[in-house]
Amino acid sequence: MQQALCAFTIPLERLQMMKGHMMQAMHTGLSCQTHAQATVQMLPTYVCSVPDGTEEGDFLVVELCQSQVRTLMVTLSGDGNLSPQMVYRIFDMPEDIMHGVGEALFDFMAQCLSKFLADTSSIQERLPLGFVFPFSCHKTKLDKAVLISWSKGFSCSGVEGKDVVQLLQEAIYKQELYHVDVVALMNDTVGTMMSCISSGRPCEISLIADKGSNCCFMAEAHLVEMAEETSGRMCVNTEWGCFGDDGMLSDILTPYDESMDNESSSPGVKRFEKLVGTLYLGEIVRHVLITLITQKALFNRSDIAVLKKKGVLKTQQVLEIINNEEGTAAAKRILESLGLEPNEQDCSRVQQICQAVVTRAATLHAAALAAVLSFMCRSREMEELLVNVAVDGELYHSHTRFKEILQNVIKLLAPECTAIPLPSTDGTGRGAAMVTAVAVRLEARRREVNEVLAPLRLSRADLAKVQALMRQEMELGLGRETSATACVRMLPTYVCHTPDGTERGDFLALDLGGTNFRVLVVHVSQEGIQMASEIYVIPTAIMQGTGEQLFDHIMDCIIDFQLKQNLMEQVLPLGFTFSFPCQQVGLDKAFLLSWTKGFCASGCVGQDVVQLLWEAARRKNHSALNVVALVNDTVGTMMSCGYDDPKCEIGLIVGTGTNACYMEEMQNVGTVEGEQGQMCINMEWGAFGNNGCLDHIFTSFDTVVDEQTINPGKQRFEKLISGMYLGEIVRHILLAMTERRLLFKGNPSPKLLTKDIFPTKFLSTIELHGLALRHVQAIVQDLELNATFEDCVLMREVCQTVSLRAAQLCAAGLAAVVEKMRENRGLDQLTVTVGVDGTLYKLHPNFSRNVQKTLQDLAPNCIVTFMPSEDGSGKGAALVAAVASRTTSP
Repeated sequence: MQQALCAFTIPLERLQMMKGHMMQAMHTGLSCQTHAQATVQMLPTYVCSVPDGTEEGDFLVVELCQSQVRTLMVTLSGDGNLSPQMVYRIFDMPEDIMHGVGEALFDFMAQCLSKFLADTSSIQERLPLGFVFPFSCHKTKLDKAVLISWSKGFSCSGVEGKDVVQLLQEAIYKQELYHVDVVALMNDTVGTMMSCISSGRPCEISLIADKGSNCCFMAEAHLVEMAEETSGRMCVNTEWGCFGDDGMLSDILTPYDESMDNESSSPGVKRFEKLVGTLYLGEIVRHVLITLITQKALFNRSDIAVLKKKGVLKTQQVLEIINNEEGTAAAKRILESLGLEPNEQDCSRVQQICQAVVTRAATLHAAALAAVLSFMCRSREMEELLVNVAVDGELYHSHTRFKEILQNVIKLLAPECTAIPLPSTDGTGRGAAMVTAVAVRLEARRREVNEVLAPLRLSRADLAKVQALMRQEMELGLGRETSATACVRMLPTYVCHTPDGTERGDFLALDLGGTNFRVLVVHVSQEGIQMASEIYVIPTAIMQGTGEQLFDHIMDCIIDFQLKQNLMEQVLPLGFTFSFPCQQVGLDKAFLLSWTKGFCASGCVGQDVVQLLWEAARRKNHSALNVVALVNDTVGTMMSCGYDDPKCEIGLIVGTGTNACYMEEMQNVGTVEGEQGQMCINMEWGAFGNNGCLDHIFTSFDTVVDEQTINPGKQRFEKLISGMYLGEIVRHILLAMTERRLLFKGNPSPKLLTKDIFPTKFLSTIELHGLALRHVQAIVQDLELNATFEDCVLMREVCQTVSLRAAQLCAAGLAAVVEKMRENRGLDQLTVTVGVDGTLYKLHPNFSRNVQKTLQDLAPNCIVTFMPSEDGSGKGAALVAAVASRTTSP
């Protein structure tokens, strides 16, 4: 007797091992590469949301049962789904239909629906329908499922390999029910999950503990490789009944399990289900009793022939024996009804055996559920998980200690998770209606979301038009007669060569582009480049004082640096990165057009910047200064990368702002005398569109953002692309969606109404971490928003849409550049490298990939490599000076 009882006791260490094996089996089932070999199938259900309580309307359900068809209408009032109204009707199905032609089966279901609707009223023009079809299907959409094989006594011809949703829809149309649309197909496990809600929190897991056993849960969609959906979550039907078919449970199988399995209709398969399903528990107990009688531990005077008959002891009787409050009275009554003659000890021992078999089933259910809970917690990157679990089935409802065992075992195996079991209410009826209602809500929401985002989604034709317009504006900017009025200025930089690797020597570099000023010494040798630098602060008083004060301060910084580096006795060629708008008339001569970035030093606009630096040097009696080049950061980026890759002839900046430069043929530069060679052109493409040529792609959100800037109507291309503006565009889209009640239940926080509260780094965080709640919810909490998971999914989609458009527009501009270079040189195919810098390009998780993909599509005859720049404004400026020194040397 003790040996039999011990066989059903599983140590905690073994349960922990089983949990780990189950989690591994779940990963195997989710992966495309290993799914075919998986014992836990992890089938996508295409149910991508749980109820949020706002669902309302009338919803139909057709449920195909063993020998009946049930039709229902469930009415939801949007009150949190707390008081759904439900009417139903059950139709008996003639047995010949189960084995006849498939068309007759679906016609019968449609006829039942027609009769039901004849007695049921609804004012809705369209009635959505959910179809409960409890057979093995290959599902590719919520409303598309191909029958793999019949079971449960059905064998209708002409259905296997067909889409059962389409077959039902066609049958419904035959009944002229044109207002009924089948929108969802599901099994009972999913319906069970959708039928439960508590304290405003829906269930995200369903556990069926019945004749069979199964579980479904809301998984992160990107993990479900068998489905195309990658955003948000999707309910996965684990089909865990086959867990252990690969031998993983061999060490916990008892001789009684083996005997039961050998007598089953499918030996060796569904090993887990046969340990826990109520279809099998009575049989396991029967085999234990047979063994104990053979060993003379039970019924010494009884004839055991009756127990050798399969199915003689039902699980319902087993549950009655262990649940009865009368002690062993139920055991005695049931055993005597079987023809046995038990004494008091026999009844007590049978009760203990039944308790052991059922307790093991409950414990194994708990261990498997613990695996699902931990899987959810880890995949969501949460430290703790609190979740409602909808539970249904004979074992749950009939075993008084099932819930207690479930929670106790989960505490031991998954202490980071708190599971609250909730009894399901009509999972195949109300639950199926909820699946349908959620599908309808999401469909309506999707239409509205698409309506809001459609203007930001650019087609290939849109991008090709932008490319053509950029090319047109480039030509105008290069033309002698048209350059003055062109929005793309195409400014000559007088940089006529890129590095060739022979540059040698020491060079100074200055970098002025904001409140910090940097001085560098750069040593270029055959071994590579070494740099030393120091950063100096420019006080606000000097930024906003006189030009003499500013350039005197700059000279003080240069002298301080040269003293520290022992360079006072050397006159080194100097490259100056000056990141303010200038009209350049020579490599070392550029007139300041305007101050930006908080500078407003008087007496500088309209003056030659290099000359202002020379004059400050004279005032400081400092003659060790040889400014050979003044460049902007875009040119510096190209030169910095050009040292490592001679094919680098384009510079690109995509950060707070955006700009590009490239090597143009001199014969095409109408604003500079000379026909031979090449010159780097600073496009200043941020102003592309200032003449209205991009108005067709400007959305209402772009217009609002533009109007609220300090330079409305200017830098219009930059305002579609650069990091300074993308966060603001997203913020205005979020506000529009909130106004439509698509987000945050229509309640924006005061913070979200604040300009510039949503920086572009938020886009990077949300897209990089996907829907890992601890990252996204940190942003949501910072904005004081009450956001659901679905809100986070939609926020991510908005960010992706805005950043994708920015990358595509950037690529369209680059496509115009590389195609012009290819045509200039009369090549069938151009191979070129783009030196690139800027936080948006470098730090955003998808921007660079989207630029490259779009560019390849728009300029298929160009092979373009992107090289991230390392210190374009410092190293690049020194290399401009180095190249200038090389090309002017005798």
